[in-house]
Amino acid sequence: MKKTFFLKFITLICIVLISASCGKSKNSSYTAPAPPPNNSPEVSMYNMAFSPASLTVAKGTTVKWTNNDSYPHTVTSNDGTSFNSNSIAAAGTFSYPANVAGTFNYHCTIHGTAMSGTLIVTP
Repeated sequence: MKKTFFLKFITLICIVLISASCGKSKNSSYTAPAPPPNNSPEVSMYNMAFSPASLTVAKGTTVKWTNNDSYPHTVTSNDGTSFNSNSIAAAGTFSYPANVAGTFNYHCTIHGTAMSGTLIVTP
């Protein structure tokens, strides 16, 4: 009798512990991915910022922007003609073949110049 009670008690404790660990919810807040390495032609859009804010690439490199926010952004050159992504939805991307050397300041047209960056394309 004592042995049966003990086994039922241990079983009950195991069920409670397993249920408690399964019931814990993960933190639902979004954590931005780490910025890409400095030698990567990728830019992350997160928390109303481009990261890295300034990127230098060689002419001919394709640069990729990824929207890691839950709301849309754009990647638009300040001169209005070099490149314009239009609206990029959450988790969306925009790629630009940097075939012209120069310094290109850009911004998000939805959020204004407070969200801006620079692309430097070397010859």
